[in-house]
Amino acid sequence: MEIIDRKENPLLKRVEIEFRWNHEGTATPSRVEMLNGIASIEPGSNRDLIVIKNVNTRFGMGSTTGLGIVYADAESMKVEPSYMHDRYSGMRSGNSSPTEDESSGEASSEGGEA
Repeated sequence: MEIIDRKENPLLKRVEIEFRWNHEGTATPSRVEMLNGIASIEPGSNRDLIVIKNVNTRFGMGSTTGLGIVYADAESMKVEPSYMHDRYSGMRSGNSSPTEDESSGEASSEGGEA
């Protein structure tokens, strides 16, 4: 992963990182791989406070560009629309998705016992 541009946005308490990921001969990187890449590039960043936007892979080329936004805290991340929070909820370490899966699994097992 290569940083094209890095801007600090103190008003929104975030860092905006434009990146290019060269993946010649391999598949386009997943959002999880991009999250991990941005987290490793930006010192002191929390993976749960990163959003990836504007991902663009050029047809026939092994190059993907995008914008990684690293927020300072959860409060400042509230400017993101709800669909972005939903999109990344399964990739967060403190997410509620596994408990929802467990509860739906419990409900189906309770239904099987009755």
